[in-house]
Amino acid sequence: MNTNEPDLWFSFVRTHRVLIKEIERRLADAGLPTYAWYDVLWGLESGKNGTRRMHELAEALAIERYNLTRLVDRLEQENLVTRSRSAEDGRAAFASITAEGRALRKKMWKIYEAAVSELFLAQFNDEERRSLASGLDQAALAARNTD
Repeated sequence: MNTNEPDLWFSFVRTHRVLIKEIERRLADAGLPTYAWYDVLWGLESGKNGTRRMHELAEALAIERYNLTRLVDRLEQENLVTRSRSAEDGRAAFASITAEGRALRKKMWKIYEAAVSELFLAQFNDEERRSLASGLDQAALAARNTD
């Protein structure tokens, strides 16, 4: 890499880590759970009828299945999600967000959205946002197509 050029990859990774750390701090200050909980709750809420197969949720969140299982165990203990098995295929596990889970996700979103808007989105004009989003989407697609 040319040392005179910005290190886009490092900037992306560093920014992501710093922003998530700050979002975590703001959530904790508001007495709310960690960002990982929000991520899973949104992953479920955005699925059809608030439900996803566990492997689809893991793929959507880019998280290892065993880590997701432990996290969903905790959310289930808090009555934020429920799990079930497919009647057709007993191996297929589903997770669904509960009404309590939806309410918590909405509370968390207020904190999360404000941080993203203030600390990230406000740093870019409309054209820069479109360009950055397009580039990131292309990179994600390229990585998914390596299989």
